[in-house]
Amino acid sequence: MKPLTPPPRPWRSVLPAVAFALTACGGGGGSATAATPAAAAPPAPAAPPAPAASAPSNRWTLVWSDEFNGAAGTVPDAKTWNYDLGNAENNGWGNHEHQYYTSNARNAQTDGSGMLVITAEKASNPGPCWHGKPCDYTSARIHTSGKVGFTYGKVEARMKLPTGKGVWPAFWTLGADIATNPWPKSGEIDIMEFVPQTPNSVYGTLHGPGYSGAQGIGKPLDLGAPVIDDFHTYTIIKRPNEIIWQVDGKEYHRLSPDKLPAGGTWVFEKPFFVILNLAIGGDWPGAPDATTPATSRMLVDWVRIYKED
Repeated sequence: MKPLTPPPRPWRSVLPAVAFALTACGGGGGSATAATPAAAAPPAPAAPPAPAASAPSNRWTLVWSDEFNGAAGTVPDAKTWNYDLGNAENNGWGNHEHQYYTSNARNAQTDGSGMLVITAEKASNPGPCWHGKPCDYTSARIHTSGKVGFTYGKVEARMKLPTGKGVWPAFWTLGADIATNPWPKSGEIDIMEFVPQTPNSVYGTLHGPGYSGAQGIGKPLDLGAPVIDDFHTYTIIKRPNEIIWQVDGKEYHRLSPDKLPAGGTWVFEKPFFVILNLAIGGDWPGAPDATTPATSRMLVDWVRIYKED
């Protein structure tokens, strides 16, 4: 059977404008620090020519993390996380999804046991959807744009995923210059996506000019058992001219500029920010139906960024 391929995703193309005060990252390893939001966003500087791919190293230094150790009911830390709000299509970045993103604690909060819980729940009239009727669900999509970023290093999260018809959890990144350099030129790295049609597999995908949407360069990893059965750690290692995907420390996908299709452009030697979201419906997982759970929860134990020594 031909592997599932994500359809074109215009939802990646535009995010609400934010003021960027980006992490100064460069050379030899990654870095991530909290930045003070600027009043206005200067144009992102042009990325310098990338050096040759670096040699592998097993030495990593933690430079930023969110362990989600707040008391039960604590919302994501505003010094780190922003919210995308509304329905995707109505904001120019949709994929025919059925959730309305909110900043409500019901949709994103810590559980008091060291977990961030992102909840999608069936709701009455949460807000307008792309089809002109009220959306069926509320959920949350949070990101670190303008606050925490990385250029090189290791980025990972330990997560337990939900499933059900149309349920679509994701952990991914976008180029920090997306406000001035629209998708796909900004670049996108999908660290983990899961759809219920392939219950044993997760996907890692790269999107850029000449290989975006359905043409994104993706690869599944079959875990040999249902993905939802346990927590797993989803990782990318980002080096100059190289991106590596891992699950639980096992590499399954690696890309470099020479692996791009003809006409494709490598746009990844610059800062990126992190995104967590739980969508319901969309062109890839399909619309929810009567079997879709009324409540789905994505558990995030932690998100961490390391530099390579």
